[in-house]
Amino acid sequence: MQALPLPRTSPDDDALRHLPLISVIVPCYNAGAYLEEGLASIYAQDYPRFEVIVVDDGSTDDSVERLVALQERFDFKLVTQPNSGVSAALNTGLAQARGKYVATPDLDDLMLPQSLRIRAAYLEEHPETPCVGALVSFMDSAGNWLKDQHAVGVQLLDFDEILRKTRVVGAPVALYRKAVLDQVGGYDPAIRVQDFQMTLKVAALGQPIAILPVTVTRYRRHAGNLSRRYRLLLEADLLAIAPYQDHPGYRQGHTSVVNKALKYAVRHDKLEALRMLRLIPLRAMDRTTLHRVRRLLTPYRPSRK
Repeated sequence: MQALPLPRTSPDDDALRHLPLISVIVPCYNAGAYLEEGLASIYAQDYPRFEVIVVDDGSTDDSVERLVALQERFDFKLVTQPNSGVSAALNTGLAQARGKYVATPDLDDLMLPQSLRIRAAYLEEHPETPCVGALVSFMDSAGNWLKDQHAVGVQLLDFDEILRKTRVVGAPVALYRKAVLDQVGGYDPAIRVQDFQMTLKVAALGQPIAILPVTVTRYRRHAGNLSRRYRLLLEADLLAIAPYQDHPGYRQGHTSVVNKALKYAVRHDKLEALRMLRLIPLRAMDRTTLHRVRRLLTPYRPSRK
């Protein structure tokens, strides 16, 4: 079911101050082409009480110059730092965040107008929930629609399922309680991919994460997506699950992590895929692994679309 909407208020309404403040922390690295559109989608929210902190992580394009110019149009705080990875950039933003809740969108995606309102409403109504996610609609690099995610009812993900199946609450859809992010010590900057490590850290506290059956973001697929950088993703995911080696679901989770990287490696780098396969003991291989092996042995024919 969809969360009930919060009351609509104007900035002059006394009720505004009673709404929880949301800190929108936006990491930026060479996102120049999408900056204006991404920021405009954040400021088009129908939730009236949020702050925006943009952290530029050592961009080498003209992102900083564009951001400075866009401050004349959008009231956001800009912080710059040497390139340290998205996890470190988010920690920088967290150190300055004042909100009860924290959103961490990417600037190449587009937040739908109801995005903050719906997720904040759920957390307000479910104080035991540490984090809430939702669904995305996929688009290509030019903004053309590709497909939608679908779900029936609210899904509750506990730590065991998240570890065993590599379930990730992605940055474009996650809304966290700031107190929870502080409790787990923020992001590990040594793990340069943020989503999975934080999903695990939050769920490890004991309460399930909720996934709402509501589309809140348009996710842009392009060559720069981390999912295409499967070597980096595999390294980060292995580091993310390393603290939980004593958990009974660790072995299955390890296999799932490698399977996820193999999805791209078997298409684009067969030698690398063979190296990855060696990370999975024969007794730990599952049906997904065997499917990846079949894809590895089949010549890849890219789509003509």
